[in-house]
Amino acid sequence: MITISIDAMSGDYGLASTIPASIEILKAFPSVKLILVGDASAIDQVLEKSGMSGGDRLTVHPATQVVEMDEHPASALRKKKDSSMRVAINLVKEGLADACVSSGNTGALMATARFVLRTIPGIDRPAICATLPRVQGYTHMLDLGANVDTPPEILLQFGVMGSQLVKCLDGKSSPTVGLLNIGVEEIKGNDTIKATAELFKKSSLNYVGFVEADEIYLGNTDLVVCDGVLGNVALKASEGVAQMIMTVMKDEFKRTVLTKAAAVVSGSVINAIKHRLDHRRYNGASLLGLNGTVVKSHGGTDSVGFRHALEVAIEEARNSLVTQIQDALTEYKH
Repeated sequence: MITISIDAMSGDYGLASTIPASIEILKAFPSVKLILVGDASAIDQVLEKSGMSGGDRLTVHPATQVVEMDEHPASALRKKKDSSMRVAINLVKEGLADACVSSGNTGALMATARFVLRTIPGIDRPAICATLPRVQGYTHMLDLGANVDTPPEILLQFGVMGSQLVKCLDGKSSPTVGLLNIGVEEIKGNDTIKATAELFKKSSLNYVGFVEADEIYLGNTDLVVCDGVLGNVALKASEGVAQMIMTVMKDEFKRTVLTKAAAVVSGSVINAIKHRLDHRRYNGASLLGLNGTVVKSHGGTDSVGFRHALEVAIEEARNSLVTQIQDALTEYKH
């Protein structure tokens, strides 16, 4: 039985997102147990309205505080020791849960998880890794904002951790790894990226060289490694472009009687495009490098997106991702 602790009060929608997603997960995964952490009274009320009650596979763990989405990480760490976020992470530390999922403040989640769980021996800094769609399938990318100034040795650690994540989630024995750069030529990039490339070449990673930003969505590299600034900019820019495309399409189809008729005729194609670009299908970023499994759900997602984040946590726990990273670091030679 895999047990997942859930920061039930987190995100923009709180219980309206986390509880429906939890109910769907329990239906789909008979071998999964969930612990809803937060205001016990409020959780019980929502569960009752949903026709769901506690049992062997669904329990409620009380917490009296909530970390606000705009709260400073240091403040949350110091003043919110009984927050739903902190308690959910504590359950992983205590061995009562195999993984934790939260839609809360990213900075606070990373700071709290790092303080409570510590990092895996051999890992200097945790990183955020997410799944991004591409023309065929998807790719994984890290870091997406946790680290700003990242030296080559740390980027190599990111490559090792990310590679193990791809093996865990996708079942690939030797995933391809690329370094995000301003060009694919070896002479391109700053001293840090060039030095990182040399480390990657000497490593046992399946390193394929530099990749440019367009290759994230058009290429076939399994894992793209970069520092947190490049990763976060690429992520936010792509999210904005996807939203712009859908907004422009909607506006144009509403423009005239003829375009409205065209929208009706092409409805199935439009829905297919929306499905392929739906960010909820790729929700659930992994906080890699921690001595415990923690998955960050987008703060603004609904129950559909939160369910995907829960599925990521289940797969990581089922495949013992933390142990895989530990083993890779022990055996790793570069």
